[in-house]
Amino acid sequence: MKRQQQIADVLSRSDIDTPPAYRLLDVVTELGDIAAAVNETTGYGTDSAALSVREAELGDALFALLALCVQLDIDADAALSSALAKYEGQSGANGTSASDG
Repeated sequence: MKRQQQIADVLSRSDIDTPPAYRLLDVVTELGDIAAAVNETTGYGTDSAALSVREAELGDALFALLALCVQLDIDADAALSSALAKYEGQSGANGTSASDG
């Protein structure tokens, strides 16, 4: 994934490189920011039509997740391809989410 290599380059040139355990905390923090935006904009789920999440928040979460992939030496494109295949093959087939397996 081209973006993963760009992130690897940024990490190698900057002082934001951190051990994987801390990088995972960064991923969770960024996802928490998205959850907070969802809660705030929907009145804690009472108005789903009002849902609003800034593109920048999603970008921060993607950066953090791809940075974790870099540090764990996981090919994000291959991981995503595997996940897509799982969802395409299982989604709706037995009434459960593909992420259950």
